[in-house]
Amino acid sequence: MIAAAELGHDVPYTDVDEEGSFVEDDSPYPEVRASVSNYDDPDMPVLTFRSWVIGLTFCIVISAVNCFFNLRYPAPLVTPIITQVLSYPIGKAFARFLPFQTVSTPRWLRRLGLPDRIGVNPGPFNIKEHTILVIMANLSTAAAPGLNYSLAAEKGYGQYQPVGFDIMLILTTQMIGFGAGGLCRRFVVWPASLVWPQNLVFCTLLNTLHAESEDEERGPSRIRFFLYILAGAFVWYWFPGFIFVALSAFSWVCWIAPNNLVVNQLFGVSSGLGMGLITFDWSQISYIISPLVVPWWAEVNVFVGFVAIFWIATPAMYYSNVWNSAYLPISTTGVFDRFGASYDIDRVVDTAAMRLNETAYHEYSQLFLPIAYAGAYAVGFALATAVIVHTALYHGPDILERIKRSRTDKVDVHMRLMLVYPEVPDWWYLAFLVVSVALTIVTVACWPTEMPVWSVLVAIAMGLVYLLPSCYVFAMTSYQVAINLIVELVGGYIIPGLPLGNMLFKLYGTNVLNLGQLFVQDLKLGHYMKIPPRATFTVQIVSTFVTAFVQVGVKRWLMSAVPDLCAPDQSARLICPYTQTYFSNSIIWGLVGPARQFNHGDYYNGILYAMLIGAILPLLTWLASRRWRQSWVGHINAPVALAGLTLIPPATGINYSSWFFVGFIFQFIVRRRHFRWWSKYNFILSAGLDAGTILSALVIFFTLQLPKNGTISLNWWGNNVFTETADWAGLPLKTAPPEGFGPTTW
Repeated sequence: MIAAAELGHDVPYTDVDEEGSFVEDDSPYPEVRASVSNYDDPDMPVLTFRSWVIGLTFCIVISAVNCFFNLRYPAPLVTPIITQVLSYPIGKAFARFLPFQTVSTPRWLRRLGLPDRIGVNPGPFNIKEHTILVIMANLSTAAAPGLNYSLAAEKGYGQYQPVGFDIMLILTTQMIGFGAGGLCRRFVVWPASLVWPQNLVFCTLLNTLHAESEDEERGPSRIRFFLYILAGAFVWYWFPGFIFVALSAFSWVCWIAPNNLVVNQLFGVSSGLGMGLITFDWSQISYIISPLVVPWWAEVNVFVGFVAIFWIATPAMYYSNVWNSAYLPISTTGVFDRFGASYDIDRVVDTAAMRLNETAYHEYSQLFLPIAYAGAYAVGFALATAVIVHTALYHGPDILERIKRSRTDKVDVHMRLMLVYPEVPDWWYLAFLVVSVALTIVTVACWPTEMPVWSVLVAIAMGLVYLLPSCYVFAMTSYQVAINLIVELVGGYIIPGLPLGNMLFKLYGTNVLNLGQLFVQDLKLGHYMKIPPRATFTVQIVSTFVTAFVQVGVKRWLMSAVPDLCAPDQSARLICPYTQTYFSNSIIWGLVGPARQFNHGDYYNGILYAMLIGAILPLLTWLASRRWRQSWVGHINAPVALAGLTLIPPATGINYSSWFFVGFIFQFIVRRRHFRWWSKYNFILSAGLDAGTILSALVIFFTLQLPKNGTISLNWWGNNVFTETADWAGLPLKTAPPEGFGPTTW
């Protein structure tokens, strides 16, 4: 049997006092002790003039820039780690040059956590001000998904969306996640056992930047180490990012046999399964998430699940021609017709009436899925049930106990320090949730959305049901649980033939979950950094509203300034890739509908049995863990294994194998054999690699890819070899017959 320590899974200390509270002066978890300070200064200013000015400026700029990047391909993304790095020198400059004055605050703002007086310059730029900037940046990083609905409705279906609707759509989708996430904090923020690994990177970098001194140890200081890694990652990324791109798309076996179909399908990184194992591009290695952040036991779960499903089952089914998949590429995000060509949606849609032309559909073709895409569907359906059953079995008793207990029971040092600050009443979050649901109903009912009001409640309920279970997975592993498929499946069945309504159903169902998880993650960051809860509440509200108005403004400006916005041949490459995905999914799930694909007797009905498998797996692992309590069986986690696979496709095996290899080195070998080095440098290494790679990608984009419409390039073997393969061409194993393959009626 394999002990827990051999899997790298930490067992918390068990020393408690008579009342059941931890007696240690630090967290019982070593990764938290290595990243989060166990001291606090309650008098340290938080919501200062400079934190508001810098924070709102970054909110406006980043949300506008990322909204633009969201509509362009290719384009980078300005991430919170970049905000964290760039805001530090700006905060230092404010502290040096601003006058030392204070301004009184209105009484109503004090109830939200603001002090009696706000100092224009209260002294040195401190770590709590910096944390507030990171929280605000987290909320403004990604473009609001509601914009994809608005653009898909206008560009795909010719349905003009008024500015009032755009604003209400963005605000309501954000506010529901905020209200729901806040109500979950006693279950997934306050407990010490839920460490939220991604936050440890932020905490480590914050503490590094603001450290007054470090222990006398061998090696450079954390700040110097971070700068070394940042500079090295910045320089290195020029090779896989521009000079020698084949280092990124490292399909080396395909270069040897570029025309061998089987070799290219197994080892390719474009339309293949990526069995080449390695890549030299950190952005590819960390495409899933940084391997330096995810606990080793979770990485084992994910990689074992990946190998079983996508390196064993998928090729076995493909080469057996299950579902006629051998006539299609083995792995791609597209859907195909019975002739092996990309499905021509225009042939079956009456866009004027926004209805499926059933006659044309029956004359043309049903939808066919590449085998890896079908596997991704199965993973999504299995995850939908696995996460619910797992949470009920493994965390159900704890959830019930926490509903009964107050927040002062069984606290660790961080919770004990946070008890100094007034907590946000639950009714504040509940009020936001109720108001946002009411405004959602008004939004859907007052504009021609084709969405029945009752279906809004179903969509929101689905997101709420999955929020707490998904937060448990997110808190343990940094994997966000995606429920897109199950939401689209339910929406397609209950409101069939309504593409706009289907898109809205998906938007509200998934946003409650996705944004709720991000809000909770920020609450945990504030918890770790000892930010007063009401201050976190305030900045989350303000940044949410600011981001919504900015992104709606950018969208409407682009609509007026770029007449061919979202066109495939748009000169500035503003082709709206995510909007196109939204539009295509509205056809698949809204017009064609799941009833034509998954009903009993239909082609892909078998995939739905994945939901039954997903429900059974956690039960089996739970029973096994109770039978063999001290064995490695206790570390098997079905939702974690499945949640880590939801990026396939477009992710391929090279993303998972290289990620697992790096994780094995740092999260298993280095952590066990050189724990002092790991605890000092591991998370700062992740931050440096991320920051240097992203900064380099931004410089390359703005200096070489954006000018001259991306025509600046180096034309040589190292940038072309991977494009001259069957993998890059996406060739199938078999050629479709002229009359087509598959059923003759559908």
